[in-house]
Amino acid sequence: MSIHAVLTNVDADLDEAVERLFDLIRIPSVSTVPAHQDDCRRAAEWSCGQLRALGFTASVRDTPGHPMVVGHYVPAALAPSIPHVLFYGHYDVQPADPLERWDSAPFEPVRRRDSDGLERLYGRGMSDDKGQVMTFLEACRAYLRVHGALPLKITVLLEGEEESGSQNLAPFLKDNRDELAADVALICDTDMWDARTPAITMSLRGLIHEAITVSGPTKDLHSGVFGGPAVNPIRVLAKVLAGLHDDDGRVTLPRFYDDVPEPSAELRRKWAALDFSTEAFLGGVGLTTPAGEKDYSALEQMWCRPTAEFNGIFGGNTTPAERSVLAATATAKLTFRLVGQQDPEKIRASFRRYAASMMPPDCRVSFRGEGGSGAVAVDENNRFLTAVSTALQEEWAREPVLKGSGGAIPVVRYIKEILGINSIMPGFALEDDAIHAPNEKYNLDSFHRGIRSWVRVLDKISREVS
Repeated sequence: MSIHAVLTNVDADLDEAVERLFDLIRIPSVSTVPAHQDDCRRAAEWSCGQLRALGFTASVRDTPGHPMVVGHYVPAALAPSIPHVLFYGHYDVQPADPLERWDSAPFEPVRRRDSDGLERLYGRGMSDDKGQVMTFLEACRAYLRVHGALPLKITVLLEGEEESGSQNLAPFLKDNRDELAADVALICDTDMWDARTPAITMSLRGLIHEAITVSGPTKDLHSGVFGGPAVNPIRVLAKVLAGLHDDDGRVTLPRFYDDVPEPSAELRRKWAALDFSTEAFLGGVGLTTPAGEKDYSALEQMWCRPTAEFNGIFGGNTTPAERSVLAATATAKLTFRLVGQQDPEKIRASFRRYAASMMPPDCRVSFRGEGGSGAVAVDENNRFLTAVSTALQEEWAREPVLKGSGGAIPVVRYIKEILGINSIMPGFALEDDAIHAPNEKYNLDSFHRGIRSWVRVLDKISREVS
């Protein structure tokens, strides 16, 4: 039987698939609220039951926080060269507040045809990430109905703390490294380029949080009495921060760009050809001009260039009232977004050396911050990437956009560092899905064609990757 029989089964079973998704949405598995601890376990057990119904050997695994769900499927006729994929998703969701801004109850899912004629599914977790998880499980269900077996060795890992920091994920991966070993990880927690164009996220920037405090006098001073002879920590801190960038937007720290790769000419060409309006992107927040590195487009600045940004600065008089003081201390909070092979600790040390070298007499500097994450990128020549990309193109009749992400998804880094495997990140969410906000939704077409896409992905990997 061909793959088309499986796709036909997906189409015929869509209404039932929506109802199964709604059953999961009705469980308020809010991981950040202690009162929902039992609900998180219910969502884990429900998910485990779904995997068992599909023929997976599955169990709910306790952690010091919310449980993990792990399921394994091994085809009866296991060829030596058959690939093994690890699918990751999360069953926990964000709080639904503010409730008064929802048009329907967040945990009473609704299927509705809106004024534009499109059907949408509404409820907390519909897009992030329950709907995305269910696209994969429903693809497995359809494949099993038609063929009686899945074409790959599959491990499913569902987390219950993604929305609350994933504090137990890394230890769980370390403790179960051998059990979770696979050839590649498939992660469905990202979005499409637009409603008609699929996308695969190829890179995630790394992240460092850092705080710097400049201390001078032993207390705040009267600016009339001491202004002039007394050192001003705010002025010193401002000079440190201002010196971090040159006039072309480049970070001035020594050797900052040593491990930053240039995007390939082909990738830059593809990005330049995308239907992306810098004016519209910045105009939506009241801006007009890209402020990053000169000679890089706004997309390139977001997707493949590192940054040093100031998240907050304070000291002295921070109240609306007039208070003429010289501050005893001044503090700034920064984030560095990293790309390529930039090492978080090397960048942190370079910044601290630079700031310390800028201190005049009578000023002391201290820092707060530790850890950080490096960037993660997928090789454009990855054999699994080629298979996934081809499968998406066959479903959507458009070449998927190979895009970057300015943010970070911790699990991708953990999977790479702990399990030693790369992640392929196709997703079927849309920019307007209102994740983490009231009236979160998932387009019915996103859910439907997401299922069809995973059917094609499983089939394509089984046939073309060995």
